This record gives sequence, C-alpha cells and structure tokens, in this order.
Amino acid sequence: MQALNGKLAQRQVVRIARKNGIVKLDAVVAAPVAVAPLAAACGPQPVVAQRSVHAPQRPSTVCRTATIDAPASTVSGDQSVREDIRNIAIIAHVDHGKTTLVDAMLRQSKVFRDNQNTTDRIMDSNDLERERGITILAKNTAVRYRGIKVNIIDTPGHADFGGEVERVINMCDGVLLLVDSVEGPMPQTRFVLRKALELQKRVVVVVNKIDRPAARPEWVIDSTFELFMDLGASDELCEFPIVYASGVNGIAGMQPDALAEDLEPLFATIVKEIRPPTVAPEAPLQLLCANIDYDEHKGRIAIGRVTSGTIKRGQTVSICSSLEPGKVRQAKIAELFVYDNFSRVPVDEVTAGDICALSGIADIKIGETIAQREAPVALPTIKVEDPTVSMTFKVNTSPFAGKEGKFVTSRNLKDRLDRELERNLALRVDPGETSDSFIVSGRGTLHLGILIENMRREGYEFEIGPPKVITREVEGKTCEPYEEAIVDVPEAYVGAVVELFAQRKGEMSDLIPSIQGASRIKFRIATRGLLGLKNALLTATRGLGVMNTLFLEYAPVAGEIQMRENGSLVAHETGQVTAYALESAQERGQMFCRPGDAVYEGQCVGMHAKAGDLKINVCKTKQLTNMRAASKEIKVGLDEPRTMGLDDALEYINDDEQVEVTPKSVRIRKDPSAANKGRKGK
Repeated sequence: MQALNGKLAQRQVVRIARKNGIVKLDAVVAAPVAVAPLAAACGPQPVVAQRSVHAPQRPSTVCRTATIDAPASTVSGDQSVREDIRNIAIIAHVDHGKTTLVDAMLRQSKVFRDNQNTTDRIMDSNDLERERGITILAKNTAVRYRGIKVNIIDTPGHADFGGEVERVINMCDGVLLLVDSVEGPMPQTRFVLRKALELQKRVVVVVNKIDRPAARPEWVIDSTFELFMDLGASDELCEFPIVYASGVNGIAGMQPDALAEDLEPLFATIVKEIRPPTVAPEAPLQLLCANIDYDEHKGRIAIGRVTSGTIKRGQTVSICSSLEPGKVRQAKIAELFVYDNFSRVPVDEVTAGDICALSGIADIKIGETIAQREAPVALPTIKVEDPTVSMTFKVNTSPFAGKEGKFVTSRNLKDRLDRELERNLALRVDPGETSDSFIVSGRGTLHLGILIENMRREGYEFEIGPPKVITREVEGKTCEPYEEAIVDVPEAYVGAVVELFAQRKGEMSDLIPSIQGASRIKFRIATRGLLGLKNALLTATRGLGVMNTLFLEYAPVAGEIQMRENGSLVAHETGQVTAYALESAQERGQMFCRPGDAVYEGQCVGMHAKAGDLKINVCKTKQLTNMRAASKEIKVGLDEPRTMGLDDALEYINDDEQVEVTPKSVRIRKDPSAANKGRKGK
C-alpha cells in the first residue's frame, strides 16, 4: 500500500509541476519514490539493467503451444540486446502531420538521391490515400542513423482504421506519439495511445507543427500528461520524453523556442529512449505475421517481426496458430527481405529483433505464427476490437445491372470479400438473408466506404444497403454502441451544433472555449445518431465545423432517432433526363441528376423539399406543334444539381433505399424488396 501511495504521490507531484512550470519533468522523476528498490537491484547501469528486466517478459509469458508435443517454453538459450536496431511505430490523430514528418525523416536520412524526384507524403502510395489526404494502410520502412537501423511503421490516423494500428503495433518496441501544437490530444490519439500503453510500449511525445502562430506547447503537454493518467499509464510510461518539431520544415528540438536545423534531436531521442529489442537468437524460430502484402511476381508476402531465433531463405518452417492448437502445416521460405532505406532488400537470413518480409507461403494469414519446423510453438494471435457498423452487400438487380461492371455475380462478390478478410482483421462477413447477399461489418462507415470504393475501382458492380449499428445483449438488455463526438466550431455556430445533436439524442458533456474564436464541444451520442450527421453538420456550420469521434461503450438503446426529415424524389419512368422536365422538377427539391443522364424507374433523382417521397417524371419532353406558345420566350435556368459521391450516398440513404455501385456510377434507388418501414430511423 505504501508503494502504491508513493506512485500516486509521485504522479501528482509531476502533474502539479507540469501545470505550474515549477520544475522540469526530469528533475521530478529523479525523486526516489518507489524507484530506489529497482535501482538498487539493477547495479551501476540502471538504464540497461531496466531493459534486461522488462524486455524478456513478453515472449516468455504470452506464448502458447500449437501442438500437443510442443515444448512448454518458447524462449531458450542466452538473451542479448540488439543495440543496432530500434523498432518504432508512429501514431497520431488524423491531420496532425504524421506522414509529413516521416517524409522529412526519410529525406534527411539520405534515403533518396539528390537528383531523385519525390512527391509529398511518400508513404501514402495508395491512390485513395493521396486523393483523400489520409493514411489508410499501415506501411513499413527503415532508415539508418549513425549505424543504427530504425524500423518505422507508419499507421493510419482515423479511428475507423484502428484495426491497422492494433495489429502492427505488436512489431514495435516503442511509439512516437504526434500531437498537434494547437489542437492537443484528439479522439484517435486516445485510442491508439491506449493500445500502446496496454502493451507497455515506451512513448516519445512529439509536439508537431510547433511553428504555428497559435501554438500552445505547455497546454498540449499538460493535456497529454493528463491523458496518460486517465489511461492508467504506469509511472515509468508517464515519464515520457518530449520533442518539438515542424515536420513540414524538417526541424526539431528539445525546447519549443530552440529548434535545430534538422531532425537530429528527434533521431537522437529515438535511439536514446526507445529500448532496443532483447532477443534470444539461439531459441527456436518464432515470427508472428502482422501484415500481408502482395506482389505480381512473388505472390503473397508476409510481414512480421522475428521474435526469437533466426529465419533463413530456403528454410522449411511450420505454420501454426494459437486459435487452432494441434494443427500445423509446413512451408518453405522462397525469398526473404528486410526494410532498409525505403526499399525492400533481399537477404539470406534475419535474426530475432528485426522486421522482415517473406514470400513462398501462399496461404499465410495475419495472426499465424511461422515457427521452427521441429518445435512449432504459436504466439498469441492478434486480437482487434469488434466492429460496430454493418452494411448489406448484394448482387445488383437494377434495370442497368451488368452494363458497367466486370464482376457482377455473387461468386465474384464472395471471393473478393474473402480475400479482404485475409488482411483486414477489423472486418467481418456473414451470410445475408438471401444467397446473393452478405452482411459486412466494420469499424465505421468510412472503413466500409474505403472497401466499397476499392472494389468499384477494381471492376465490381453491386448494391449496398443502409448502414446499421450492431447491438449486443448485456445483462439481458439490448445495448448499442455509443461514441464521444468532439466538434470544433466557430462560436457563432455553437447553438446550431448543440441543437443538431439534441435532435439525435446527443448529450453535451463539455464546452471548452478554444482559441481564435473557436469552441470545442464534446457530446456523448449513440453511433446510430452519427449516421448521416456529417453533411448535416457541414450545412449547419457553413462548412466550418470539424467533427471527430471515438468509441466509448455499449449502453442501453437510446430510443427512436429522427435520421432524415426530407423524402426523396423518385423517377417515374426509365429514360433520359431532359432539361424541359428538370425546369419544373427542381421546384420540388434538390436534384441529383443533369440533362442527358440515364435514369430508371425507382431511382432517386433528388431530395424532396418535404417529408415523404414523391414520384416525378424527369424524362418528359416538350410536345412539338405548329402553335406558338405564349411562354416560348421565357427562359428558366437550371439549378446546379447536388453531386452524390459514394460517401454522400451512404450518408443519405434511408431504410428503404440502397446504393447501386458500379465502376462508372453511384446511384441511389428504392429497395424493391423493402416494405413500408417508415422513415423515422435506421
């Protein structure tokens, strides 16, 4: 109890010191509260001794046998510290400059030639990542600093792609937590940091964009420290080092007003603060597959960190999983690679502690262990949080079905979803109500929207049902997911935002006056209430509101929520849209179509200005006669139609509607199989 009180007292002292600026963190940490016994046991080199005490615990306590005859222990032989390697993951909230900082680290490490053409956000190699300006897939690279190899894992910043972070963070020994110098910790910061602290990863806090005029580093550090405390971080992890940086300018420093001319302070802090891997190179081989890549010539490529032993090119290994004890298959390593200077370099062998990629195992899956042939022992498989939102994927049945897509059958759809399951651990696929439909569940509408967009670009044609939240039974009560929504908005629109959330059963938990005339509002709201809220928020705030969300908990159902007040304008017949028809149709609401577009009966061609649907004829033409019309000279201008992209369509649709997705078009139509279910909720 005295030791516990000592830790709490030390944490409180550090917090007070941070808040009041009385003393630097290093001076407070030096206080011998609950630290002296460890120092006494470690000898004259406390830092190295501390690594040797803590590092071996993970492989020796978490491994489980995959076969009945497998040895009980997974690590044997002498252990050593690989001082030549550091394994780090970079985590941050979206738009806090993570990928830009990685670009600067790569350039200053002389990864590229002086005359080599490079683009911004080098790590964002996916087309969708470049178009949307966000990181979607976790990626590996490596740089060298003074003879030390630094393996870097770039991770997504959006909560919907948290599954990518959860599975790759197992490969690192520490993380760089990027925090914006103005915004401070945001929802995704909390999510990914919690995962890192649960695995006892050392955290280096990087206050990025320190050159912004409104930067407030002291408040950011204080908020970050409080976040560590809220997440139950140990005293050791609360003693995080701090680096101030400007990723876009490629500079960093240990003080906000004393930055170096490059990122040397950041590299030095990584090498000093992130513990090198403690390994057992003579122990049996163990490598947990944490990611999968694909190459046209090499096939499936498994990516993971060698936990123990040594893996060699041409070696015969065993593949096993902790989820299937007793089941083992064998395979041969065809090629072996390591990451070095932004490229994949072929090697003959990789020793424990390093991250590598290998080919030759055609059926390898994420979460499986590549183990010694003679002693196959599986590491615990990767676990990610359960999905919260589902959609129905089914074969396209519209009158235009099969005209624009390459893959249109249910078999094509099933095969593609099965391939996605192999690398997307946060995804779930279950059979639908019919043989040609599938229920696909994910972390959010953006998570599923990215999958849909990738599929349509690959030539798939199918239909999507409205997003629905996944409920659970907790103590006999039906519960649904709730999230914390943080909205940054100018003060003039605070009232409109509060009213909008109140309509969807959102409860305001905090109102923080921010800087430069903007406020930050926190809400607790059911995930169901967030569906379709993005566009409504942008309308209410004239495009100035920014919303971020974080999953909180499962709680009793909030009740009936009004999702959309307006009905749809539905095409009365199949044909081609005419300007003559749109002149009168646009008086009924906002149109989605233009003159010349092909539409079919039952397609939603606009949003009705009132509640309830309205059938209209957008294909009628003006009858030609010899009589001169009195209104012939009157010219009526056509309003600009609302462009419905995939994300907009998924937010718009109601229970009796669905989205038709093809490589060329995104259409909204009435679901012919849906009965009158009302328009009050999803």
